[in-house]
Amino acid sequence: MEITREKIVLDAAGQIGGRLASEIAILLMGKHKTTYQQNVDGGDFVEVKNISQLKFSGNKLDTKLYYRASGYPGNLKTFVLRKLFGDDPAKLFTLMVYRMLPKNKLRREMIKRLTIS
Repeated sequence: MEITREKIVLDAAGQIGGRLASEIAILLMGKHKTTYQQNVDGGDFVEVKNISQLKFSGNKLDTKLYYRASGYPGNLKTFVLRKLFGDDPAKLFTLMVYRMLPKNKLRREMIKRLTIS
């Protein structure tokens, strides 16, 4: 079976972050195709433009927290969504999509097909 990949270009201006990220995760997995198989990486290439114009619903910019820990005791770092989005929106959006992909060996290959310009 040959895998055919298309390039899909999306505009993020004015769209809600989580809804766009879940749509992109489906495209990267290939669930929108009739040839979808869970154990085959058959998704498409996805390019996202205008990521800095992304919107978030409600008070998420001030209340949503992201955590990072190194594994050492007492080294849990907490970041507010507004700070992460202000520093690097592309990195934040990549993290959002990455966490929506299935937690298996194909996840690293899937996220490589996401480009943010």
